[in-house]
Amino acid sequence: MPPGAWFAWDMAWRVAAGLRHSRGPVCILALTSDPPAPGGISPLAKGNAGLFNAAVLHQQTLSRPAGYSGVGLHSGNRVTMTFLPAPANAGIRFRRVDLEGKPEIEARVENVVENNRSTTLAKGNTRVHTVEHVLAAFAGYGIDNAVVELDSNEPPIADGSSREFCKMIQAAGIAPQIERLDPYKVTAPIELRMGETEMVLLPDEGFKITCTSSDKEARFTQFFTLEVTPKTWERELAHARTFCFYEEIEYLIKNGLIKGGSLENAVVIRDDAVLTTEPLRYPEEFVRHKMLDIVGDLSLLGRPLHGHLIAVKPGHAANCELVRLVNAQMRRPLAAAQTFGPPPAVSEEGEELPAAPVEAVAQEGGMDTVQIMQILPHRHPFLMVDRVVKIDGNFITGIKNVTINEIFFQGHFPGHPIMPGVLQLEAIAQVAGILMMKRAESRGQLAYFMSAEDVKWRKPVVPGDVLVVEVELIKVRGKIAKAKGVCKVRGEIVSEAAVTFILREKQLT
Repeated sequence: MPPGAWFAWDMAWRVAAGLRHSRGPVCILALTSDPPAPGGISPLAKGNAGLFNAAVLHQQTLSRPAGYSGVGLHSGNRVTMTFLPAPANAGIRFRRVDLEGKPEIEARVENVVENNRSTTLAKGNTRVHTVEHVLAAFAGYGIDNAVVELDSNEPPIADGSSREFCKMIQAAGIAPQIERLDPYKVTAPIELRMGETEMVLLPDEGFKITCTSSDKEARFTQFFTLEVTPKTWERELAHARTFCFYEEIEYLIKNGLIKGGSLENAVVIRDDAVLTTEPLRYPEEFVRHKMLDIVGDLSLLGRPLHGHLIAVKPGHAANCELVRLVNAQMRRPLAAAQTFGPPPAVSEEGEELPAAPVEAVAQEGGMDTVQIMQILPHRHPFLMVDRVVKIDGNFITGIKNVTINEIFFQGHFPGHPIMPGVLQLEAIAQVAGILMMKRAESRGQLAYFMSAEDVKWRKPVVPGDVLVVEVELIKVRGKIAKAKGVCKVRGEIVSEAAVTFILREKQLT
């Protein structure tokens, strides 16, 4: 058992048993009494009156670098972390300086690969675990663009809150940028239910969180509500520490987690007692930490959010799923623009032909047919991608225009033309191959289709349809990659599959 994990387990056991531990004094607080108020907490830094701008209209970054060293909560690895300024529109990026090429991962929900006990980002083989507390500090202070350099796979846990990361931002200073800020204002309520979690996001002029937290048995129920601004973030949320229940510790250790955990960076709850090295920092420290996590996870939207979130028993998985739902709402107006487009096409018989949907994605990162053929070896009639409309992290969207001139219609259900399902599967594989080979480390290689799983064909695809192929890269191990893809027509899924492929060097002839 790793030393850090053993310490967390042994310390909690000894304190619960009333034994004194040599690592320092420990507070045992009865939850039935009123815990100390956080009024005695000193400001994170003096002279920070100019740090806050209540009506920020422009993007912000850091004025200079700032660093901090510690251990990762789950990995237990020693790590040095540095915050660096970044140009406008760069967003928040994590840079692994311990890996060859210093790969970067954008802090976007598209790059989330795990969110059980924390939020993990990945791009290819590169991962960064437990990013939520760092992201919360940036979002709380309104920092839009920054680079986070790490020489390990996880930021330092510090004291289990965002306090140290706020100090880093204060030491670095905040610099305004010329480019304007573009917050997203929620236009209609968004509801989410996931297990025991319930969330409703309502339109609001600012960003407000109303949260209730408790364990599975409804013990230690706490409630807090807050309009989140830089000042209220620092005063009301930034100090709240991570916590766990005593009965969870053994499970976490067996699953290779909390290797760097201790009572110095987490609060342990056992029965009616709180095990901690200091008094609780807030009367509702547990629910406030849940709100801290929400601030960090919701920043994966990539832009500030205006809305009122009401959350009951939130968690990282639900937080990230809510971000995906907000993303979907953001894209909806683009599809609605179809209403104001030209009149629909009409067939010779006078019947209205199905219109191609307005793409609910931006054009940045797109590719035309010529560019696609520079990557894929396929040619007519087997090239199943006409263009790529967007590549964003591990996501890609491609388009296939299905016309009556397709050669396969000559023999596949003559008189009642239907696009073969296996060619829709091939379209998913080709779009996935483009995504993989656009990665810098994959250039000069070819992607060979290996297998398909969970293949489903739901509706027929006919001439005149526009096949929208959406693919997410979910796993990369060496030369082998796996992706999930769906084909849509007019917004409805017509087929889906998980595909596996392998990269091989191009053979020169």
